[in-house]
Amino acid sequence: MPILTIESTCDETAAAVIADDGSVLGDCVATQEALHEQFRGVVPEVAARAHVERILPVIDAAIEKAGVSPRDLTAIAVADRPGLAGSLLVGLVAAKSLALAWNKPLVAINHLHAHLYACQLASSTTVYPSVGLVVSGGHTSLYHCTSPLDLDYLGGTIDDAAGEAFDKVAAMLQLGFPGGPAVSKLAAAGDRQAHAFPRSMLNSDNFDFSFSGLKTAVRYAIVGPGQQDFSQINLSQQAKADLCASFEAAVVDVLVGKSERAVGRCKCRQLIVGGGVAANGYLRQRLQESAARNGFQLTIAPLNLCTDNAVMGAIALEKIKRGEFATLDLDVTPGLQRGF
Repeated sequence: MPILTIESTCDETAAAVIADDGSVLGDCVATQEALHEQFRGVVPEVAARAHVERILPVIDAAIEKAGVSPRDLTAIAVADRPGLAGSLLVGLVAAKSLALAWNKPLVAINHLHAHLYACQLASSTTVYPSVGLVVSGGHTSLYHCTSPLDLDYLGGTIDDAAGEAFDKVAAMLQLGFPGGPAVSKLAAAGDRQAHAFPRSMLNSDNFDFSFSGLKTAVRYAIVGPGQQDFSQINLSQQAKADLCASFEAAVVDVLVGKSERAVGRCKCRQLIVGGGVAANGYLRQRLQESAARNGFQLTIAPLNLCTDNAVMGAIALEKIKRGEFATLDLDVTPGLQRGF
């Protein structure tokens, strides 16, 4: 019997119907990129209001594609953490309402753990135990994963996440939103050694990350210290490409280096990678080279499951197997997930 999964942690409204073997019977994603582009970033109130408008049509579309009725569903699963408070609440209220109306059990999903579970969905064999790297818009974290639901936090960003840094660099260079794809596209034509940007905490004896200093270094390379107005910059396309390439190289060096060390420290020969930044072509290339060089298995979430989606909510099936259901007094845990 299938489950219905709901995702509304940030700026994507998504729902999916997943069979008990993990296959996707129907799914739908409504993006909000056009709404937030004018602000060069996600505006929480705008995101929440858009979720309110889209949540029921998206759920209806997923169920219709699956060709099932509410009585066919085993459970309703929803991401309750981490994310924007208003966005999370829209998804949670919808899930609770449907669970109550249809008399179905409720399952709570950790959005970050689900990003890693997307790797399992793409693999014909188990990807556990493994080291898991989450590189999403607000999170850069490493976990030691002994199962889909048993993850020990190794370390994460202490300030900006990699995805945030991409978006902020794109904003400084006026490349539009979302910033990651725009920066990566320009970087492909640039010189990765044009600027000696910092690789913060790369050699620290821990698994924490810091990209705030890198973002500031790029800022100084664009306008210099003390300058505030980016609208007056006059950089050639090649100069922008060199900045993007050097920035991307610095981010990827740190992500790959820390992941390599974590695989060695945890003595598990498998690395799984999920989240929006996992779609970055240069990161995928460097991780594949590292896996071949160091002899570990690499599984990266498929491109269509890197950005926020409800299909990765199939992790709820693992909770159902354990009998881990939520009650109707479930609340959201908003904000960034740091330290766990």
